[in-house]
Amino acid sequence: MLHYIRTASLRPHVTVADPVANVRSILSLADQCVAEGVNVALFPELCLTGYTCADLFRSPDLLQAAELGIERIREWSEQGGPLIVVGAPLQVGTKLYNCAIAICNGSILAAFPKTFLPNSNEYYEARWFASGAGLQQDTVRLCGVDVPIGADLLLVDANDPTLTIGVEICEDLWVAEPRSGAMAVAGATMILNPSASNEIVGKAAYRRSLVTMQSARTYTAYVYASAGAWESTTDTVFSGHCMIAEAGEMLGEEAGLSLQEAVVVVDVDLDRLVSDRMADTSWSQQHASVAFRTIDIELPTTTRTSIQRPIDPMPFVPSSDADRNERCREIITIQATGLAVRLERARATTCVVGLSGGLDSTLALIVCERAMTMLGRSMSDIHTVTMPGYGTTERTLVNARALAASMQCTLHEISILPAVEQHFADIAHDVNDHSVVFENAQARERTQILMDMANQHNGLVIGTADLSEIALGWSTYNADHMSMYAVNAGVPKTLVKYLIGWYADQEENSLHRVALLDILATPISPELLPPSAEGGIAQRTEDVVGPYELHDFFLYHHIRMHASVQKIFVLACMAFQERYSKHEVATWLRVFLLRFTTQQFKRSCMPDTIKVGRIALSPRADWRMPSDASASVWLDELDRFLTDGQFS
Repeated sequence: MLHYIRTASLRPHVTVADPVANVRSILSLADQCVAEGVNVALFPELCLTGYTCADLFRSPDLLQAAELGIERIREWSEQGGPLIVVGAPLQVGTKLYNCAIAICNGSILAAFPKTFLPNSNEYYEARWFASGAGLQQDTVRLCGVDVPIGADLLLVDANDPTLTIGVEICEDLWVAEPRSGAMAVAGATMILNPSASNEIVGKAAYRRSLVTMQSARTYTAYVYASAGAWESTTDTVFSGHCMIAEAGEMLGEEAGLSLQEAVVVVDVDLDRLVSDRMADTSWSQQHASVAFRTIDIELPTTTRTSIQRPIDPMPFVPSSDADRNERCREIITIQATGLAVRLERARATTCVVGLSGGLDSTLALIVCERAMTMLGRSMSDIHTVTMPGYGTTERTLVNARALAASMQCTLHEISILPAVEQHFADIAHDVNDHSVVFENAQARERTQILMDMANQHNGLVIGTADLSEIALGWSTYNADHMSMYAVNAGVPKTLVKYLIGWYADQEENSLHRVALLDILATPISPELLPPSAEGGIAQRTEDVVGPYELHDFFLYHHIRMHASVQKIFVLACMAFQERYSKHEVATWLRVFLLRFTTQQFKRSCMPDTIKVGRIALSPRADWRMPSDASASVWLDELDRFLTDGQFS
């Protein structure tokens, strides 16, 4: 079962000091939430009256009208629908509190008072409201019933306790220690923030950063709904900013001033939040410093026909050009810095790179160039070695030569054929037998040449294998699997192309750029089997192991998101529905699960490498697993739900 909670952040049309009109607007949006199967719906701060009523908050008539509005929403909720949280002024004894009211299934569940009251510049809340920190009672009489009240309340779904909801109001987030941190440590996985934040230059970006970072620090879904432009414009304009963030990722947002109502609906992934907390050892060391009361709720269960959240088919590659360019610059700088330090510490004077004319060795060469520039060394200290074999095509050989020449590296061209043929004779292997022996002998001969040349030139062999190949074990053990320092091991294949493309865009050398662009257009291949009759590449990696874009998607969700096999399959089918059938997704997912598990022995003894992103497979950094683990659990689960016909 996929574990998503459909959540809405809403901006209703508010008429200042008219609760009847505001209830109409709120319930109209609530009806839309029902139609969309929403489980939790958040409305802005004081939306029943309007945030900008000022001294009108002291009117008993307005307060009574607001209470009648709460009762009207409660009556509406008797027919079912989502948990609704609305903002309203609430009198408790002789004090007035700025509260969020939670309503579901015909009951008023709780009232949450605001703790921190802004009272400077354009804000005057302390003129009308008292802080919830000084509240002396646990319940309040509201609409004829006693309702729990306090900032120490958490709502817990009786059917699914992993959904625990905390509420803080606007300014409560902007202080040095937001209460949502304590709520999260106490078990809250979702934080609701009804707000009234005005719009001034630069504030939207700060507000967005605040929400995303708090969701990241607390491993929560943080839902934020701000009062909109229909509030009083006597002195300021309100933002109407609606956001839903999850563990540091903005999933849905309605920003920018608008006179329209807004409905932002997102499916929050509870499993992801729980898994992130389990994986973070620092999280488990925190202990609740605040005692919270819990209130059981029963959210409506809904049948999902789709998942309503962004599903990026390329999770390692930023979608915007600006973000992608910055990511490429940052990654290559990290790689080059790591290599430069290693060269200095090893007292190595050269880099030795096997240059095939393919993507990975090209990226490794770029990293070497940047590292040598950092160290103030000559490009001639980069020894590139191209080693033609049985499968080498003219295209890749020409590109390797052109790349080395344009970067002014030292180029060595050494045919491996005589040595491999001698080796075949030594072990009595028929050269016409193109089995794994035929392929691996070539790979191991190339590695031997590189290692010995590194000794010869006081250098380091620079590993070229990328993260995707390491995940799949797509390397020859103790051949391209091995190096003296692996610079690409943190970079997935889908990102390698963008890194080379970004580098090509920086280049002024036209010959260099031409070679780089042709390398980008060359099919991915180890070039170990003889070329086609036309001289083209006959051995295409993705025909054997599957599309790298799928494997990178599987890798991201399997390792980074801790997703189940079922979830990975469903998300992949949705993300790639225009490119791959469900059968193709299932086929390549099976390949991924089997190879990822059975090829751990190569990762267990991989060389030192550079971590550049959240996922790394080095046994010394992020990933530890037994080399002889079984893949049965995951493969059986894939078979089970495919056999059940759920996704036929």
